[in-house]
Amino acid sequence: MSDSPKRNVKISVQIPPQHASYEQHRKAWIEADNLGVDVIFNWDHFYPLSGDADGLHFECWTQLASMAEVTERAQIGALVTCNSYRNPNLLADMARTVDHISGGRLVLGMGSGWAERDYMNYDYEFGTAASRLKDLARDMPIIRERWEKLNPGPVNGKIPILIGGGGEKVTLRIVAQHADTWHAWGDVETMTRKSAILEDWCVKVGRDPSEIERSTGLNAQTIDTAEDFVKAGVTHFTTAVSSADMDFGVAKELVQWRDAYNAG
Repeated sequence: MSDSPKRNVKISVQIPPQHASYEQHRKAWIEADNLGVDVIFNWDHFYPLSGDADGLHFECWTQLASMAEVTERAQIGALVTCNSYRNPNLLADMARTVDHISGGRLVLGMGSGWAERDYMNYDYEFGTAASRLKDLARDMPIIRERWEKLNPGPVNGKIPILIGGGGEKVTLRIVAQHADTWHAWGDVETMTRKSAILEDWCVKVGRDPSEIERSTGLNAQTIDTAEDFVKAGVTHFTTAVSSADMDFGVAKELVQWRDAYNAG
């Protein structure tokens, strides 16, 4: 890791828009906000990713608009938005609008897409992993350029961008060029190695690596590794909340640890 100022630890929850009614989701967003998490995420899919494949499921960005209205403190966003599903100019406008509804609390989480069933059933061109990454690289500047043209623009002048993925040859280059937060999955060793590769990409594109927050996921089985991740430079942790029971137990533990760590 490069020398950089210490970042405070952040804790987020991902509440998938599946297997629960709108009212259950609304209650869960408010509970998460009151708990004191830093970000509340959903995801951008059209069908459940676990359990009944044809179970209850809601659309991401319509839900984010509601989340923006009923929460007050936490940032909100998708982990992540599929770049393929919306024209980049339209997505920029949607993000700007939700940003205003939330009072400037939106994080634009972006990814290249992978869920073939979504593509096939909604008549999107699935292409290849390489073509979807090429599209993401093409569209990120378009999104940022549209924000410059919109009236009004984003509440705080810009909307923070999170990019998810760990591909070392293409994805991390896109992260280096455009992201404020990089989110990836893996153990401490994997995140350490990929973070070093991200730093190399930052050098190549003329970016200060310390500008990019590192983020990963934790669950009940990996919560004890949080401090090892922090030593490796990862400071933002997301835990998923099951829509079946909306259990915030792990999130509560992580929020308590965050508060103690940041105060130390």
